[in-house]
Amino acid sequence: MGGSGSGGNTFTNLHQKGGWQGYALLPTSYAVCSSCSPSGPELTWSRWTGINSPSLTGSATQHNIGGKTQYADARWNNHLIGDFSSQGLHDYSKTLVPSLHNFTYDVYFYAKNISLSQALEFDINQFFNGMGFIWGHECRIAGGHEWDIWDNVNKHWIKTGIPCNPIDNAWNHLVIQVQRTSTNKLLFKSITLEGKTSTLNHHESAGNGHNWYGVTINYQQDGNKYQQAYSIWLDKLNFSYW
Repeated sequence: MGGSGSGGNTFTNLHQKGGWQGYALLPTSYAVCSSCSPSGPELTWSRWTGINSPSLTGSATQHNIGGKTQYADARWNNHLIGDFSSQGLHDYSKTLVPSLHNFTYDVYFYAKNISLSQALEFDINQFFNGMGFIWGHECRIAGGHEWDIWDNVNKHWIKTGIPCNPIDNAWNHLVIQVQRTSTNKLLFKSITLEGKTSTLNHHESAGNGHNWYGVTINYQQDGNKYQQAYSIWLDKLNFSYW
């Protein structure tokens, strides 16, 4: 399927909504840097909403990174369902989050100098009953023009062999589909870029969920070996769940 999720519910235009938090991730651990500031110097990052050009809806969101530390990354995270929900869907009874099995991340992104990006990352995350499901998807650009997916247990990227070649000065349409199976495995189903679907059907095991309930999404920009500054615009970011 090259469009939005079939059935279920959809958060629309999430790039325009509140709840996004930005974080710096520095080599070599790439843990969240608690002492870092958006003004740097290690990593600089910012997020500007309401951009009318380039835009598809008239209100895109621009994400910028730079700084002095090579291969430093900026991650933006939004808690959608359950604990800390930014969208008013809190699941106090702890029944909704465990009932969800299918997720679709549907977004358009635009670049003017995509070659400066080491990678772009789009993640879907689900946590409940002490389990953590992180469907991480990384489009390596300067890193080699290939999609990687995340191994929850061993905490490393897995090469898929699927090419990822987004283009400059155009809106690239990305649709990611994943599933939590009936046996609580992560199923990476498919990646669709510019209408071309690559089927994965790859299973991974769950990791530690840190004993909270929720569904979140991430968007991340990785810096290259020179940490050259670059921007990416997001528009029509929809997230479906059922």
